[in-house]
Amino acid sequence: MANASIIARKEQLVNELTEKLQKAQSVVIFDYRGLTVAEVTELRSAMRKAGNEYVVIKNSMVERAAEKVGIDESVKEMLKGPSAFAIGYEDAVSPAKILKDTVKKLKKCEIKGGIVNGKVADAAAIDALAELPPKEVLIARMLGSMMSPISGLAIVLDQIAKKNGGETAEAQAE
Repeated sequence: MANASIIARKEQLVNELTEKLQKAQSVVIFDYRGLTVAEVTELRSAMRKAGNEYVVIKNSMVERAAEKVGIDESVKEMLKGPSAFAIGYEDAVSPAKILKDTVKKLKKCEIKGGIVNGKVADAAAIDALAELPPKEVLIARMLGSMMSPISGLAIVLDQIAKKNGGETAEAQAE
């Protein structure tokens, strides 16, 4: 029969996991079999540097937390066998990128799938997520595409003014 303190500890763990799942932008579920202690330590360090969390928790605890949050039942299929969880709080892409690089480098383990913004994603979707450029690059591209028409318009107006023999706005300011 279960001890009351053990039940209380498990309930506390489920509550903590529920909180983490609610805050997380992404959770990547990872089969870590075959990794050495040194490789896991290196992986944890890479996760920490990127602002992510790497944890190994009993699948049943994660199932209970996922139920509390209202995550789709299909996540249970991914929670079979040994599982580790890479949780990204600030960036949804970085846990997937780090794990994909680890799988490619070590050729020992696999990504099972995950949860992105509260929706269950299979391994192929996590792989596609890992292919996205970093957030900073996406923002720079967006700003560049927004600035392109404006700068093009300014160049055209300047050329028209020069062609018509008129002075540019810079020359008039002097």
